[in-house]
Amino acid sequence: MLPITNVSDYKELAKQKLPRMVYDYYASGAEDQWTLRENREAFSRIQDRNLVQKLIRTAENAGYKAIVLTVDAPWFGRREADVKNRFALPHNVVLKIFEGLDFDDIDKVNGSALAAYYASQVDRSLSWKDIKWLKEITSLPILVKGILTAEDTRDAIECGVAGIIVSNHGGRQLDCVPATINCLEEVVREAKCRIPVFLDGGICRGTDVFKASALGASGVFIGRPVLFALAVDGEAGVRNTLQMLRDELEVVMALSGCTSLKEITRDHVTTESDRIRRSRL
Repeated sequence: MLPITNVSDYKELAKQKLPRMVYDYYASGAEDQWTLRENREAFSRIQDRNLVQKLIRTAENAGYKAIVLTVDAPWFGRREADVKNRFALPHNVVLKIFEGLDFDDIDKVNGSALAAYYASQVDRSLSWKDIKWLKEITSLPILVKGILTAEDTRDAIECGVAGIIVSNHGGRQLDCVPATINCLEEVVREAKCRIPVFLDGGICRGTDVFKASALGASGVFIGRPVLFALAVDGEAGVRNTLQMLRDELEVVMALSGCTSLKEITRDHVTTESDRIRRSRL
């Protein structure tokens, strides 16, 4: 028998052990059993905002300079590779960010217990008003990650965010959304230099950094290349990856006649929309 980790485990074991008539007597509810299900589901819709506050305090105490709010993950995307691989966090994997926090609902900060707890705390009712709440509990600047349109850019600025990260979650949330580099100009135009606009997704070369800068990005964030380098060679791998990207950027800047990032302009690149506008067919 597998170890008992929560009270629901006893329910599954009892279902196997008890005669069906006896189990159903205890486990079932009236008619369509709506109230029975709602007794549990109502709890799952109450989110633990105290967790968010604790994480923000951890970030503040660690010396971080900003808070990034991810706004494109109200639901986990369907990642079929994870389904095929039956992906689960190993029990020996520990997330350091959760260590030292006083959790009322779980007694572990590792493995599947943490993954299940985290999934249960994803707030699908997240709205712009939540940014106001975040600003009330921290003095750190707040950036929103997951913006792809001018409309969302306008709303984010009205809420007083300190910056925007144009992101589609690395293609891990919703398939067939536009590439972030194709959304960048729209967001930059709407931002009108009021706040910095950053970009992530698809950055693998120094030329990619150059193109993003030419289209108005204040900076870029890098995900998979850094993770792969970390897996292969730890900190040294990450340092080497960043250095290679920097070296490549310096080469393309030199060959483009740019002696500083400020000299990289829109005139240095041609996009798909430029080619469409130039067509006379």
